[in-house]
Amino acid sequence: MTALIAVIGAQETTVHATLAAEALRKAARSLGQALVVELRGTPARLSANEIAAASAVLLVGNGDLDESRFGALPRLTDSVANVLADAGGVLARLAASAASNPAVPAPAAAPAASPAASGPKKIVAITSCPTGIAHTFMAAEGLQNAAKALGHSIRVETQGSVGAQDALTAEEIAAADLVIIAADKVVELSRFGGKRVFQTPTKPAITDGQNLVRRAFEEARLQAAPGAGLADAAAAAKAERAVKTGPYKHLMTGVSFMLPFVVAGGLLIAVAFALGGIYAYDDAHKGTLAYDLFQIGAKGAFALMVPVLAGYIAFSIADRPGLAPGMIGGMVAANLGAGFLGGIVAGFIAGYGTEFLNRSIKLPRNLAGLKPVLILPILGTLLTGLLMIYVVGGPTAQLLTAVTEWLRSMQGTSAIILGIIIGGMMAFDMGGPINKAAYTFATGLIASQVYTPMAAAMVAGMTPPLALALAAQLFPNRFTAEEREARSAASVLGLAFVTEGAIPFAARDPLRVIPSLVVGSAVAGAISMAIGAELRVPHGGIFVLPIPNAVSHLGGYIVALVAGTLVTTALLRVLKKPIAA
Repeated sequence: MTALIAVIGAQETTVHATLAAEALRKAARSLGQALVVELRGTPARLSANEIAAASAVLLVGNGDLDESRFGALPRLTDSVANVLADAGGVLARLAASAASNPAVPAPAAAPAASPAASGPKKIVAITSCPTGIAHTFMAAEGLQNAAKALGHSIRVETQGSVGAQDALTAEEIAAADLVIIAADKVVELSRFGGKRVFQTPTKPAITDGQNLVRRAFEEARLQAAPGAGLADAAAAAKAERAVKTGPYKHLMTGVSFMLPFVVAGGLLIAVAFALGGIYAYDDAHKGTLAYDLFQIGAKGAFALMVPVLAGYIAFSIADRPGLAPGMIGGMVAANLGAGFLGGIVAGFIAGYGTEFLNRSIKLPRNLAGLKPVLILPILGTLLTGLLMIYVVGGPTAQLLTAVTEWLRSMQGTSAIILGIIIGGMMAFDMGGPINKAAYTFATGLIASQVYTPMAAAMVAGMTPPLALALAAQLFPNRFTAEEREARSAASVLGLAFVTEGAIPFAARDPLRVIPSLVVGSAVAGAISMAIGAELRVPHGGIFVLPIPNAVSHLGGYIVALVAGTLVTTALLRVLKKPIAA
């Protein structure tokens, strides 16, 4: 069978590029054609072996496609629009191009066999996501299944919302041939010194674990061993920085540490309101349990929310030396009234500022120990604090005030539009960057006593798994046996506000499922915003709704959830085609 490869440009919009990749894969399956697709801008890359085995390459869209690696391989160039319109026709032309150029010059040297080719290997892995709820465990399952299919043994440590589970032992790490870190936030790597380490987001482990394991063997980098010389440590650090992280990953690290404070504070405030009414915080209630619970939640947990967010953004960037400047900068931002926006700004200032100071300050070896415990915390804190007070704190506080007042004044059409946007973002990538952006925005506003976006975000995030579970129950001929078996789990995840429960369904048929989910969640978010529902707790799904005052307009809120679920279910009935028995 002729092997084909395709590369889709990173400058195309994410949704169109993703849809084009899936359309090509589906067309290849229907044509009985072997095809491997690389989506530029994602961690999944074509391996040297895959390029060497290919007979033709399809180049789709614009941007840096790294064409030089394909040598004299026959190629076809086309647009994303043409692929979406007729993926089968594009693949047929590519196959014809390969057939008309049967003699492809062999590479000058055969690619070196990856370590995976020499027999079964021992792998250890860590999976972790910002909320530590769904992607963490789905990535672990994906890696375990992939390693088993490829004949390797694997042990996975999950760093979820309740801490590390199935923690790797020193003996297991020492015996491992490869370390895989599948995480959407920063993971401590010091215990893997001297081992080959490969870092990736969680999504490739969930969607294509076998390809990820193969790439890991080929592309893993050596982590500096404990006690290594300064030159070796510097080289390892440089290689580690080369792994793509970026501001999003740093932000998600901060959010992951902030969330427990928001959840604990929100629930305690809700219980305080349930016991003492919505004025439980008044001095008239001083000495009561309701008043004390409010103090713990609002003056304790919520007061720490912004400093923790800023501190762990800085920690993600600059490691431990950035933690104190980040937290102190976050407290300054909170005191200036800059809220979570100020915390984000302070975190990045502290992180990048401390990292710059760390690189710039050179000390004799006998004084180097002063940098992390004395010099960097002091200078980093001064830099961050002064910049927040004299430069960015005031404007950020004004921006947050303007946003807060705008959101509070929203009524009618403007509120509905915001609900549509938040709802659509929550469903679009089901726990991915777009979903997390909407969720972070809504969560951050809780500290500013703006609760309507949080209500819209949660109801929209519950809708996708619930609708898919309902559709699989009502229209079983449109779902595979595996999907029908997964509907019970999806319904529980939906009730618990774990949007990732929809991922297995969307991965099988994204062209039809994702638009259905986006529309239904947009409807749910719009209704929630239209009725002015407020949610004081950033997680918990249906299980927090019985708490008095946790959510306002409870009846209308339930209507929003039911309406969004039914809209998505109806669209799935229309768009998905029956599966041949």
